Amino acid sequence: MKKRMAAILLILAFAVSALAGCGIKVVKIGEEGKLTGATVFNADSDVASIWDSKAIPELTQKAVDLKTFLTEANGNLKSLDKKYGKYSMGTSGELSYVVKGTGKVEKVDQEKKAGTMQVTLDGYTGKETVKLQIGTVFKGSAVRDSISFIKYEDFKNQVQWAAVSQSIHGVIQEKVINPLNVASLTGKTVEFVGCFTVDGNDELLITPVQMTVK
Repeated sequence: MKKRMAAILLILAFAVSALAGCGIKVVKIGEEGKLTGATVFNADSDVASIWDSKAIPELTQKAVDLKTFLTEANGNLKSLDKKYGKYSMGTSGELSYVVKGTGKVEKVDQEKKAGTMQVTLDGYTGKETVKLQIGTVFKGSAVRDSISFIKYEDFKNQVQWAAVSQSIHGVIQEKVINPLNVASLTGKTVEFVGCFTVDGNDELLITPVQMTVK
């Protein structure tokens, strides 16, 4: 029995020595990137790094005048999908648009965490209700889904994909909403660029990526 145990220990010693000679390294959990070279995902820093340099230029360039859009849609917002829209999953999923406009703030609602401002577009008399999200909670993922270079297949899982949208909303809160005293905007005119996902034809819930008070 003692001889067998000694033999086993000797074999293990040779195995450990061989592994060490092969250059095998032990790394801590969460630090695998140091060994593999893989980049650790960080939604906050990733979004912040592309927001001003890539996201805003693309969205402002794509934005269609909202008054023109609604007139052309004539009550059927999905009818312009091929001309102006982008689906979240290529040719399917949620349909989002990037729009721009100017309008008078009729009402500011901050009673709920998902606050909104209702706006009447300049020169438009259609039946649709237009609302701008003002946080601190933002519904949907229209902004993320409207950006061409942010693609689901580039992320490891659904958690990372959702984190991107949350980080985008954080940037919007910091850069777009917080600089404005939204509670004081009733009766004032705002100019905006934003994104919305189609959910019926009667109301547009737009997440602004740029907004200024005229």
